[in-house]
Amino acid sequence: MSVSIGHRALLLALMASGAPLAQAEYLWIERGAETSARAVLSDFQPTEKLSLAALTEPQQRLADGGWQPLQASGDAYVLNGAVGDLRMQAKHADGKALTLYEAREGRGETTAKNDLELVPTTPNGNVFQLHWKGKVVSASQVNVHTSEQWSKVLKPAADGSVMLDTPFPGHYVLEVAAQINGSATVDGKSYDSVTHVATLSFEVK
Repeated sequence: MSVSIGHRALLLALMASGAPLAQAEYLWIERGAETSARAVLSDFQPTEKLSLAALTEPQQRLADGGWQPLQASGDAYVLNGAVGDLRMQAKHADGKALTLYEAREGRGETTAKNDLELVPTTPNGNVFQLHWKGKVVSASQVNVHTSEQWSKVLKPAADGSVMLDTPFPGHYVLEVAAQINGSATVDGKSYDSVTHVATLSFEVK
């Protein structure tokens, strides 16, 4: 995916101290057996449900950096649950507004591969930093959703990192949204509004 936008423009949106972006849906990945995983839209606390049929160009990032198209099966995308952290992306265009969903499952890797990604500072750790195109930036907040219907809002420390306690077993989804300032061009098409919604999901046993 090619996004024609500078580092500074998105950074300003991430650092904004105003109200958080209104974003009803988020795409997240749940790992099943060792060789399977599924991606769903806001399964824990659904509000105004967006159908997977409304998303376009769903793709899984492969270990070699390439992309593999995904197909929806019912209310989920089925991913190849290979060894290591899993990543995927999809788009939702509504006129001249575009939402880019970027999902990651697992916290074993300490590097980012998606454009916008929450990354643990240590393998399987509970301290995370937000990366934009490989650079560490600071979000105004990170939303936490869980399979136990427990939610929390994390605020960044002075260095931009956020820390999450995981007091009970279950699935945890960390979600952050960032809107690019002004118009932007994505894959050769111009949009008046472009929003990235990134998730990091993992299971605590």
